[in-house]
Amino acid sequence: MFKGEVRVNMGKKIFVSYKYADDHVENLSIYENSTVRDYITKFEEILDSSDNIYKGESDGEDLSKLSDDTIWEKLKDRIYDSSVTVIFISPEMKEVWKEEKDQWIPWEISYSLKETSRKNKNGDPVTSKSNAMLAVVLPDENGSYSYYLEKKQCCENGCTMHCTNKLFSIIRKNKFNLKEATKKECETGSVIWYGECSYIKAVKWDAFINNYSVHIEKACERQDNIDNYEICKEV
Repeated sequence: MFKGEVRVNMGKKIFVSYKYADDHVENLSIYENSTVRDYITKFEEILDSSDNIYKGESDGEDLSKLSDDTIWEKLKDRIYDSSVTVIFISPEMKEVWKEEKDQWIPWEISYSLKETSRKNKNGDPVTSKSNAMLAVVLPDENGSYSYYLEKKQCCENGCTMHCTNKLFSIIRKNKFNLKEATKKECETGSVIWYGECSYIKAVKWDAFINNYSVHIEKACERQDNIDNYEICKEV
C-alpha cells in the first residue's frame, strides 16, 4: 500500500490512496508489466518540476493487530495538512478475504474525511477540514473500465452503471449521496442520477490524466458544498 502526498501547481497538497502492487491493470508500455504504482509515477511526471513531491510507501503491512490510535499515528502527518485525496480504483484494490478494517485504503479515506485538530507552531489549535475527494478508475489488463464503469443501453439515451459492490464500504457510502439530487427512474426500474451527485466522484484514468487540474478543482467545489452531501467518515 502506498500513502503519498503530491504538491501541484494549483497550490494544493494531494494525498494519494491506492493498492500499491495491484498488477491487474493495463500496461503503460509494451516493455513493462505495470502496477498501480506505475500509474502514480505517470501522474507525478506531468506535474510541474518546481512542485515539491513527497512520498512514503508501506506495502502489505498487517493492520489486524494495530489499534485505531496506532493506525492514526501512522497516517496523520501525511493526511493532516493535505486538502485533496485522490483514490486510484483498480480491479484488485480490495482484498476480499480480509476485513475492510484490516486494509489501508478505508482508513486513509476515513482520516481524509475527518476534521482533525492539532497545534500549530505557536501552540494554537488548528482544525483541518474534510478533504476534497476524487476517485480515478484505472483500466484493467484489457484496457477496459467495465469492471467498475459498465455502459448500459437499457433506456433511450443510455447510461453508465457504477459497480459499487467492487468498492470499500466507505467509498460506496460516499457515492450517490447528494441530499437533494436530480434523478429519475430508468425503464428497467434502476435510478439514474445527474450532476455532481457523489462526493467521491469517479472519473476514468484517461480523462483524469489529460486534464487532472479540472477534475481536482471540481472536487474542491464539492468540498465547498460538503454540507449538501450525506458524508460517511467511519470504516
